[in-house]
Amino acid sequence: MCTAIRYQNEHHYFGRTLDVECSYCEKVVITPRQYAFHLTSGQAYFNRYAMIGMAAMAGTVPLYYEAANERGLAMAGLNFPGNACYQEPVEDKDNIALFELIPWILGSAKSVDEARTMLEHVNLVNTPFSPDMPPAPLHFIISDSRGSIVAEPLKDGLKIYDNPYDVMTNNPPFDYHLWNMNNYLNLSPENGQNRFSKRYELKPYAVGMGACGLPGDTSSASRFVRAAFNLANSKSAGGEEANVTQFFHILESVSMVRGSTYTDSGKDDITLYTCCINADQGIYYYKTYDNSQITAIYADRVDLN
Repeated sequence: MCTAIRYQNEHHYFGRTLDVECSYCEKVVITPRQYAFHLTSGQAYFNRYAMIGMAAMAGTVPLYYEAANERGLAMAGLNFPGNACYQEPVEDKDNIALFELIPWILGSAKSVDEARTMLEHVNLVNTPFSPDMPPAPLHFIISDSRGSIVAEPLKDGLKIYDNPYDVMTNNPPFDYHLWNMNNYLNLSPENGQNRFSKRYELKPYAVGMGACGLPGDTSSASRFVRAAFNLANSKSAGGEEANVTQFFHILESVSMVRGSTYTDSGKDDITLYTCCINADQGIYYYKTYDNSQITAIYADRVDLN
């Protein structure tokens, strides 16, 4: 359970909630330029662009949850159980393991268009990172200052969708979320009007009634609609502090409160952390479930070489 959004206001902002039942010792990781990734295909890959994001470290390998590179391209992987499907290696494609995909894309592409071209040649393979770390079921959102796309590894291959809402959650597949938005075309940030019937004198009794019917549950389909509504109607006074604060407020509307949702194993599904990346300036902001203070880490304050 996670929600990711792209927000454009003076700068390109990108981020997500990580909704899980436990931590995997993740930390903010900066990967410098020309870092050696030894791919499962046997070749060594040296990234062209530096990147910053949240990752679990497996030795010297960053297993990124989400990240942005120094050219302003950002990418995140979200849970996609029951639908994610990885393939056997083939000869005419770039055979990339799941844990390699984010550094593979962000290390080489500087735009969504370049990322799409790379993805069209990718065969996402079922190679595990290690015997005790099988591939997680994920799909991906990729964004830059011009827009975003979604990539989903399905049984019949890797599907790539344009993402006009700049939002991604979890199941069902993304084409359902695109269709489902039509069910909410009457929502409005303005006050409600009587469309029920001219026979009845119905009046709004409080502000916000134009959004009656906006789903409030924690299912992925409902979070998608709620995040898209708040994102589309969001207003910021401008400036870095206001934009970042607004970004966190949007994601707070879809965050998971301890005790409100249980996983299949019966544990609490909580928003372990929420992040916002100023992808233009390489600033990674985050807060955790137990600490609402926003922390900022600046990629340009370290040697990216």
